[in-house]
Amino acid sequence: MPEERTGLVTFKGNPLTLVGPALKVGTAAPAFTLVGNDLQPVALADTAGKIRLVTVVPSLDTPVCDTMARRFNQQAAELPDDVVVYTVSVDLPFAQARWCGNAGIERVKTLSDYQERAFGLDYGLLIKELKLLARAVLVIDRNGTLKYFQLVREVVEEPDYQAAIDAVNQLL
Repeated sequence: MPEERTGLVTFKGNPLTLVGPALKVGTAAPAFTLVGNDLQPVALADTAGKIRLVTVVPSLDTPVCDTMARRFNQQAAELPDDVVVYTVSVDLPFAQARWCGNAGIERVKTLSDYQERAFGLDYGLLIKELKLLARAVLVIDRNGTLKYFQLVREVVEEPDYQAAIDAVNQLL
């Protein structure tokens, strides 16, 4: 039975339960394989040697998630090509592809955890009550070490964009 943690996130003030371990900065990021918009597997290992900025959202079909992904897409355009930017949600790959097309998203690659919620479980971000992912931002260095992690306490609030970009820039 996976670990359950309470008191870390809320949805409109109501407490939620996260399933999975608490991540610690300075440790190896758990391996993952998610589904890309083309239904092909995308693994963390595919980008070994690059800096990974991983943004995690409950659903791109909500205003805060939409805003967050668009903003990171804008900021990512200013980052060098050796920085890979992912947005992970449990939205179906078809919905992610449609959203990217409508939003003009080119720099951020959306990935889906819809199949088994394994990313959510391994990263301790699966919300038990909603079966969605908690809002978070992670920076993983070229060697696969977690260098930055922000779990957004209130699901309907935005992350600290500048802190995430600063964490990426420290690795360049």
